[in-house]
Amino acid sequence: QVQLVQSGGGLVQAGGSLRLSCAASGNIRRIDAMGWHRQAPGKQRELVASMASGADTNYADSGKGRFTISRDNAKNTVYLQMNNLQPEDTAVYSCNHALFGDWGYTGRWWGQGTQVTVSS
Repeated sequence: QVQLVQSGGGLVQAGGSLRLSCAASGNIRRIDAMGWHRQAPGKQRELVASMASGADTNYADSGKGRFTISRDNAKNTVYLQMNNLQPEDTAVYSCNHALFGDWGYTGRWWGQGTQVTVSS
């Protein structure tokens, strides 16, 4: 069974940086439709960054210029680098990727979510 395991969240001062990791385990050949979402209390979940299998990236306006999505194919890991964090970035961040194994498409999978808290 495949799964996505996140790490890298935590508490940071405004202006600081964090890098989130989302590692796919199991029999994985390809990760597609890579995305990072966040949900703050009382707000809807939003897509903050995405990357297609061809490495084209897209960012929400809220993170554009500050957030960077990247991948390490050898480690089956997707990253979200977040710079110049602000209190409004406080949320639970979750990865959501389409995974392909030796026998084909396994479906879309969510990471467990990690809390990012930015203090003033």
